[in-house]
Order: sequence, then C-alpha cells, then structure tokens
Amino acid sequence: MTEKPSIQLLHPGAVGASLHVPRLALPELPPLSLYIHIPWCVRKCPYCDFNSHQAGPQLPEAEYVDALLADLDQELTAVQGRAISSIFFGGGTPSLFSADALGRLLRGVEQRIPFAADIEITLEANPGTFEQDKFKAYRQTGINRLSIGVQSFQPAKLQKLGRIHNGDEAIRAADMARAAGFDNFNMDLMHGLPEQSLDDALGDLQQAIDLGPTHLSWYQLTVEPNTVFWNQPPELPEDDILWDIQEAGQALLAQHGFAQYEVSAYAQPDRAARHNLNYWRFGDFIGIGAGAHGKLSFADGRILRTWKTRLPKDYLNPAKPYKAGEKLLPVDELPFEFLMNALRLTHGVEAELFSRRTGLPLEQLAQARREAEQKGLLQVEPDRLAATPRGQLFLNDLLQYFLT
Repeated sequence: MTEKPSIQLLHPGAVGASLHVPRLALPELPPLSLYIHIPWCVRKCPYCDFNSHQAGPQLPEAEYVDALLADLDQELTAVQGRAISSIFFGGGTPSLFSADALGRLLRGVEQRIPFAADIEITLEANPGTFEQDKFKAYRQTGINRLSIGVQSFQPAKLQKLGRIHNGDEAIRAADMARAAGFDNFNMDLMHGLPEQSLDDALGDLQQAIDLGPTHLSWYQLTVEPNTVFWNQPPELPEDDILWDIQEAGQALLAQHGFAQYEVSAYAQPDRAARHNLNYWRFGDFIGIGAGAHGKLSFADGRILRTWKTRLPKDYLNPAKPYKAGEKLLPVDELPFEFLMNALRLTHGVEAELFSRRTGLPLEQLAQARREAEQKGLLQVEPDRLAATPRGQLFLNDLLQYFLT
C-alpha cells in the first residue's frame, strides 16, 4: 500500500481510567468510501509491514473478484441508502490485476451501491508493472486517479529497498500515466533511506516534482516489526540529517505549489486525496479483501470497526468467513479515535465536526483542550481543532491529553 502515514500512534485505553459516557444518536452519517485490498506483489519489500504476499505464476483474478463481491454483499445491509464517494485499490500491487478484472469488479460494486457523480477512484501502481495499453484500459474502467509507488529514483537506494523498478522506469511511469489520460496522480516517495544524504533526498524530491504529479506522499522510512529491516536493520541517517531533510524538503515542496495538508501528504490546489481526507475526517469506509479494515457509523450512534481474514488462501476458502472480527467502539474511546485522525491534518478540522462524527458534545473535550493549549501542542482556536506545528511533531504527546 502506498500513500503511507509516517507516525505510529498510541492505542486508546493505554492511559487513564474509563469513563462510562452514554451513547448518543448521530445528527448525520458521514461520507462513505470503499477500500479494496489486493494482497499480491511481485516481491515483498524488506521495509513493508502491510498485508502483502508474493504472487505465484498465476494470479487467481476471477476467483478473487468473485470473493470481493461476495464480501461486499455481506456489508450491504449496514449501508443501505448511502452512496460511495471514493474507492481506493490498495495492496500489495493492485496494478498486477488486469483492467478486465478491475472493470468487472467496479461494475459489480456499482450494481450494489450507487456511486457519487464525482467519485474519486484511485489505483495503486508500481513502475515495474506499467504498460501503456494496460493503463489506458484502466482509465476506461472509470479509474481516474493513480498512486505510483516510486520511493526513490536512485539505483542504489532502490536496490536497498528491494524495489523491482529502476529510476528510468519510475520516470516513464509518470509519462505513461499522463498519456493514458490520468491528469490526477500521486507519487509516493520516501526519505531517510539507508545512507541517504540531504542532497540525495532533495534530488529525489526535485525529480518527482519535475514529473508533474498533482499530489506527493513524502514520508520518512520507518523500521517496523515483522519486516526484514526489523531483523536486519539498515544504517539510517542520523537525526540531524533527517531534520535537515524534512525542513529543506518542505520548503522545496512549498516553492513548487505543493501545500502540506497532512503529516505526509502534499497537494497542488484542489488535488488533496479525497479518499484519505475521508479517513482523517473520521468518515466511514467499507473494507473488502484479504486483511482489509472498515469503519461504519449508524444513526443510533454506534461506530463499528471491522477487519477481514488476512491470508489470501483463507479469504478464498469458501469454508471460511470473510470477516475475521469486529469491534463496537466504546463511547469513551471516541474522542481519541476522532482526534488521532483529525489532528494529522495540518489545519485540523472545524470543531463542530467532532459532534457530527461522534454524537458527543464538544464540551467533553474542554479540559483536555485547555491543557494541550497551555503546553503549546494545540492551537488556541475556539472553532477549530488543530495541532500547532510543535503538536504535529509530537502528536503522541498531544493525543495523551484525550485518552480516557
């Protein structure tokens, strides 16, 4: 999966005592998105902790599309009367699937749930899987946004990261995306790579900018548990270099018209990723596919998180359920759940969105807000909930104030 957030957040309930707050009805249901997980990739990267699995010689495209639609069928009762505002194909490498398979899937989805007139449909793609005709065919299915997983343009860095493409292929991928009719595409780029200098990092960033994407996901490499890098840690740049890269990179992006709107997301005007914005604004999303997660709100105030069977072989086994588990969010965890998303946004959210999404009175946050403001972590703005620049850097510290 690309467009990856770069901060590890606390888990609700980690600090403090539980408050038994009554559940209240929601004044309205939030926008609804659909996340579709396609778990196969050509090769597992050493830094990757997503639910991805190396593909065999033959992908079970038809069987997996059938399973995705059957999975979606089981979600329909909970979302009757609602339309989908965005779809995101993540992975793995969704661009390993043919346009015929993805087109059949999208037609099946639209037969079950109406699409908003201006729906955003994003496909993650890796440069090593680009073919011009294939991407024209993707565009014809209704997919209207690409997210291209570049990570770096430099051969030595790509080799360290275990990527299957080279720098020239990454450059051609952007050109082919545009030629295929995609006037809206993201490039996914990492910094803080093994042995990376400031000049290396800025060179990668300038190369990406020169290719004319409408959106850049630019985030620091983090070493996660259950990855090759965790067990065999690479030599990463020192903190001073990382800080210099962050400051200089943000200045370079701003100079070229990319506004930062989230911790690791930068966009040209009106090109923020609508699907991701729905996550950060505590919107709803159905998750289908192996290991996919979902979040659904109900008019009576219930908010349900779900997750699907993780291993592709189990997900495709008709004797096993698609859903692996679900959790009804306790009312006293809702402030944290809402804010760990909303405070990632550079300008936060309008304060009244808290009540619209959770059903809880804004006054419930009053004491924690005052304390966070006094520490310089939260903006002193009555009508907005927004972290200060310092609060963005120390988001875990800020969120501590909202744990119950």
